Amino acid sequence: MSLQCKFFIIPTRNCRESEEELNSFLRSHRVLTVHREFVADKENSFWNFCVEYLSGDSDDGKKLSGRSGKNRVDYKEVLSPEDFKIFAALREWRKKAANDAGVPVYTLFTNEQLARIVTEKASSKAELQTIEGVGESRAANYGDSVIQLMRELTAEEDTERTDETGG
Repeated sequence: MSLQCKFFIIPTRNCRESEEELNSFLRSHRVLTVHREFVADKENSFWNFCVEYLSGDSDDGKKLSGRSGKNRVDYKEVLSPEDFKIFAALREWRKKAANDAGVPVYTLFTNEQLARIVTEKASSKAELQTIEGVGESRAANYGDSVIQLMRELTAEEDTERTDETGG
């Protein structure tokens, strides 16, 4: 599996065919995120979508099904070994924090959001809020803990890399 991007332009006029193309693509691929931007240009205005998705889903036999029947992402395959180590630590933190609060883990952050935190190296509440689905409330409630943990984990990674290279 590898992360891929596909771009779609949906004009504000005569958009039916473009909408159908986008919707068909979304239904048939494991979509990680969709970035969208409206471009205002009078009668030539349009929506621009960048869809990040996993390719190779259907041919490699590594699909994972959740209870919902949707495909799940194997983040160990998607993330680098260093990023996966940080992702796993964030999942452990999330599990403990959710247990302490008596809420399901996904109410803190989804796996996808944790993966984005790691890959985007989020280091502030403002950076956390750029991740889809992470708003002011989550950043306020959990941001300090996540940022502190990210600092600790990335510092550990830097130390391990320095030790390995003899620097």
